[in-house]
Amino acid sequence: MDLAIGPLDLPAHVDEALAVQAAAFGLGPDEVAVRRQIVLRHMTYPGARALGATVGDDLVGFVYGMPNDRTHWWSTVVEPYLRAQDHEEWLDDSFVITELHVHPHHQNRGIGRTLITAITDGADEPRSILSAIDTESPARALYRSLGYRDLARQVVFPSAAKPYAVMGAPLPLRRR
Repeated sequence: MDLAIGPLDLPAHVDEALAVQAAAFGLGPDEVAVRRQIVLRHMTYPGARALGATVGDDLVGFVYGMPNDRTHWWSTVVEPYLRAQDHEEWLDDSFVITELHVHPHHQNRGIGRTLITAITDGADEPRSILSAIDTESPARALYRSLGYRDLARQVVFPSAAKPYAVMGAPLPLRRR
């Protein structure tokens, strides 16, 4: 496999990235259309950056994130859950992993691990936070192996069918 990991001009490749996310998450066209606008908006935020994983000319995975800002929608939703667990301070000086997806045909090959460690290695913040569906899954196992721990569970996002967990880890992430 001729895998390359590097900076991704996400606005220019948003449709390719969302095709990966749709395959990984089982999203339909309507949800992809909504997420397209969200991704494009996120990439205008200060410090937002993305990395892609390609095999040949095909995008097979991507990650993007940004320094957390308490005024962003995600922070306003998770803040009461974090506060209830005495973890509200994680909203400050943190780099948020907004999305991390690998196409199902390319999972379990270390691509997700490489993407998340590479993007956080470039962060100026001392820690990272993210949200993941609150179920035991390969994604949550990956995050735990990197040093992420649960900060809040059963976090309900409007319009999300399942509750999420908010996880946090000090940077740099733990290596195997």
